[in-house]
Amino acid sequence: MTEPRGPVDSSRVPRFAGPATFARLPRLDEVPGADVAVVGVPFDGGVSYRPGARFGPAAVREASRLLRPYHPGLDVSPFATQQVADAGDIAVNPFDIGEAIETIQDAANGLQADGTRLVTIGGDHTIALPLLRAAAQRHGPVAVLHFDAHLDTWDTYFGAEHTHGTPFRRAVEEGVVDTSALSHVGTRGPLYGKQDLTEDEKLGFGIVTSADVYRRGADEVADQLRQRIGDRPLYISIDIDCLDPAHAPGTGTPEAGGLTSRELLEILRGLAGCRLVGADVVEVAPAYDHAEITSVAASHVAYDLISLLALRGKRETTDE
Repeated sequence: MTEPRGPVDSSRVPRFAGPATFARLPRLDEVPGADVAVVGVPFDGGVSYRPGARFGPAAVREASRLLRPYHPGLDVSPFATQQVADAGDIAVNPFDIGEAIETIQDAANGLQADGTRLVTIGGDHTIALPLLRAAAQRHGPVAVLHFDAHLDTWDTYFGAEHTHGTPFRRAVEEGVVDTSALSHVGTRGPLYGKQDLTEDEKLGFGIVTSADVYRRGADEVADQLRQRIGDRPLYISIDIDCLDPAHAPGTGTPEAGGLTSRELLEILRGLAGCRLVGADVVEVAPAYDHAEITSVAASHVAYDLISLLALRGKRETTDE
């Protein structure tokens, strides 16, 4: 087996020099194949408030320059045990949401055709729907762990069925998710009405609010989530606004009272061993960021997701 090609050696090339691939990893076209591909989707045509997440992939890649190859919290070297590569960005139509969704789904299907797992950097949360479709096409309906300040299970917004507030309702309706294992984590803030919660419950989602995480702690929450997920194929979708604005100011719809970056990372680490098949980190809007706070947090979240994939093992075939 060919040894994986890892990041550029920072003892030879300063971290601030050279191409800004994720974690300074090789491009996908520079390696024979990849176990994990990091791919950007610079699309924010589905936002309901602040635009700017189209610049998220570039900002997260830039912030990822400081990542190092060994993860002490999980005791894993994620770039040494699997080939991880940067697949660049999926070029989507910024004016047509329907076409953009189709393009993302087709590209995701192509990238994972040989067993490659995807960690996708958005972009707004609209992109989760085509990514879930692609994951389900390969693995069947997937369990979903959705970190977000918001439910994202609206029916429509201004009459539109596809926005960053609707992807998980569409995913349930299309049968691409396992409704016995759906969870929101980090939700908070005002709603349009109590019916938002009752409709969400009917779709099959369980809710762990940011206040629940504060009161119960990351370890207990992670244990609860693991029990709900079981050994189902798992897709993790992370809206960076699950974090408090103090930890992620650079996002489109900030809400007070959110998770700390430490809480989010510790919950993710508590999922070690789960059957993760894909993930996304979305809604980084760098124009509203300060000192790269949001981008740094998102880059570390993506790194932890890649580390979870490394712990589960390369290219499992039992679920494919």
